Amino acid sequence: MSTFKIAVIGDKDSILGFKTLGVATFSVNDADSALSALKEVAKEDYAVLFITEEIVRELEEPIAELNKRFLPAVVPIPNNKGTLGIGMAKVRENVEKAIGADILFRKEG
Repeated sequence: MSTFKIAVIGDKDSILGFKTLGVATFSVNDADSALSALKEVAKEDYAVLFITEEIVRELEEPIAELNKRFLPAVVPIPNNKGTLGIGMAKVRENVEKAIGADILFRKEG
């Protein structure tokens, strides 16, 4: 049976619950520590990386480079204060790329 590793990067309060699930957590306070954690995850054998939207916004370029790789799949998640809409925008973007149309959020008439 194949297993895969999951990691999460974000502020302590937002990612604490992931630790109870056995997910590797990387608590960060600023862009520099987030970039360091991102580089560490990129070197390891992680299949999925959850990362809070605040960090995604701060590290757009390094995350775009990471997204060029097959793994890890980078999934933006809201922090404990709420969403910035980045995660849902990425879902829309990926659906449009795969299907060729915005079938999830299009507005009718």
